[in-house]
Amino acid sequence: MKRIDIRYDGEPYSIGNRSLDELIDEIERGIAGSPGGFWLEVNHGEGQPRPTFLRLTAQSDIALTPIPEPASTD
Repeated sequence: MKRIDIRYDGEPYSIGNRSLDELIDEIERGIAGSPGGFWLEVNHGEGQPRPTFLRLTAQSDIALTPIPEPASTD
């Protein structure tokens, strides 16, 4: 997986070098383990991404879009 694009509150973010299943599991565990929510570290920006932290709760609207590695052209 190249990266996972994230939409949160209308803004684009991303996470690299993670599988979609791992990320979903982290989000589900984080929400279940903390009724007040938890902080998810993501990247914001292109080129030189800046670490950013999103507060996620059971009521958070979040979209995850996996972006696969480009196909090999060998």
